[in-house]
Amino acid sequence: MTGRVGAILLAAGLSRRMGTCKQLLPLGGTTVITRCLESLLAGGAEEVIVVVGPQGEAVAEEARRQPVRIVRTTDPHGDMACSVRTGRAALPPTVSGVLIAPCDHPLVLPATVAGLLAAHHRDPRAIIIPSHGGRRGHPTCFPRGILDELDDTGTLRDLVRRDPGRLRHLDTEDQGVVLDMDTPEDYQRIVQICREGSI
Repeated sequence: MTGRVGAILLAAGLSRRMGTCKQLLPLGGTTVITRCLESLLAGGAEEVIVVVGPQGEAVAEEARRQPVRIVRTTDPHGDMACSVRTGRAALPPTVSGVLIAPCDHPLVLPATVAGLLAAHHRDPRAIIIPSHGGRRGHPTCFPRGILDELDDTGTLRDLVRRDPGRLRHLDTEDQGVVLDMDTPEDYQRIVQICREGSI
């Protein structure tokens, strides 16, 4: 019997390569962070936690437009593992699975989120990784017990590599799982894909 599936949206990054706050960039009539949150919520994720940085008030303000909880990481460098631990601490005990969603993958479809949740309910002890065209992508669904293994020195990659037997892949037609957005060129490509309606 599985419990609820929550999500942690990682929005504490400093956007160094982008040169501006990518979480607040416009995309498809809204912002990058809102697009991410709408996809998670429409896909059925419950208890959505948004992790922002110490100076992330503008990002938090935008996120508050959705029914989510905002938490702040104390890490000024935007370290992903620290953000995950911060978000994990805010999850209620009824959550049995957790989607870890980077804010730089804004084109993930709600149907993919729903597929990951369904895969967790079928196999609640497995780490579920979406893939497209043979490439691994995001978000990844972790069982709560495995996510609790993340200590102060570890990374998510360590959890994935620790035991290959507990990994499952969810093949998807959703190219959004592999389209990340780190540079201005990445952003323009994603804007164009969004404008063309191909995702």
